[in-house]
Amino acid sequence: MIRVLSGDIGGTNARLAVYDVGDGAFDRVDSETYPSSEYDSLADIVRTFVQGRNLDVTAACFGVPGPVSEGRAEITNLPWVVETDSLAAAADVARAFLLNDLEAQAYGIACLDEDDLVVLHEGEPSAGGNAALIAAGTGLGQAGLYWDGHELRPFACEGGHASFAPTGELQIELLEFLSSRFGGHVSWERVVSGPGLVNLHDFLIEYRRPESTPEEVEQLRKARPALITEAAAENACTLCQEAVELFVRFYGAEAGNLALKLMATGGVYIGGGIAPKIVDRLSQPMFLEAFLSKGRMRPLLQEIPIRVIVRPQTALLGAARYAARQAERAASG
Repeated sequence: MIRVLSGDIGGTNARLAVYDVGDGAFDRVDSETYPSSEYDSLADIVRTFVQGRNLDVTAACFGVPGPVSEGRAEITNLPWVVETDSLAAAADVARAFLLNDLEAQAYGIACLDEDDLVVLHEGEPSAGGNAALIAAGTGLGQAGLYWDGHELRPFACEGGHASFAPTGELQIELLEFLSSRFGGHVSWERVVSGPGLVNLHDFLIEYRRPESTPEEVEQLRKARPALITEAAAENACTLCQEAVELFVRFYGAEAGNLALKLMATGGVYIGGGIAPKIVDRLSQPMFLEAFLSKGRMRPLLQEIPIRVIVRPQTALLGAARYAARQAERAASG
């Protein structure tokens, strides 16, 4: 049995957990969630968690948003620089490890049961090969899983920051609107994320120009992701419904792009905090049609299974799995 500390760090929340790992089982011993923006560093959060707890962990691993290089990361959407040495000291372990947050979530896929997944598209039942993970939340994360002939090996990427590609008049207008707002470059994250949904809603206010008083328009501009999705679900706001529909189409389109780039014949997984809340929307034809709409590659994409991850601890499990593996290798080496 190996005891490890794992972390799933986001722009909004930092989740820490301790797991006992053995014989393929992950038993959670303790956990806590902290508001990320209220702390000066991840090391501060780790120290807060560890203080007063007799954890006696063997290794620690943290999934963080942004590129990780040589044990160091500048966190996307947070003013933090994270380094493994300071995390190891804060956690009181010999070594700590950093993964990109989506890489951590990709490691967690191997820990999931059927009940942790919602099937959006069956695809080919015997599908195998590489897989892909895309997850919209505070940002848009992406990761790949390379099939080495025996198992899937996760790797990080920053595809969410690739250039958004519009199709049709409305989407071209959207690109111009966002280009003006963000000073030129418009990434997929600007349209497929929590803030991206707000961007879509703001654009539609300008594009549709609803017949509202200035006070009502100002109130519309204050809408946030949860309010937009709630109003859309209740049929209480036409602009909110259109914004969510656009979001779903863009999510499907970029998931299809990722599947092609990684030749993800083994499946595409939809992670993140937004997807489980809008599974009913993702299950509608607009998501799958956008995913499949790749011209001559449609038959290939038709065979790829698509699943939504509904287990919120997947990234924590993935970080724990990675930490346990590293600890096992150190003990045997």
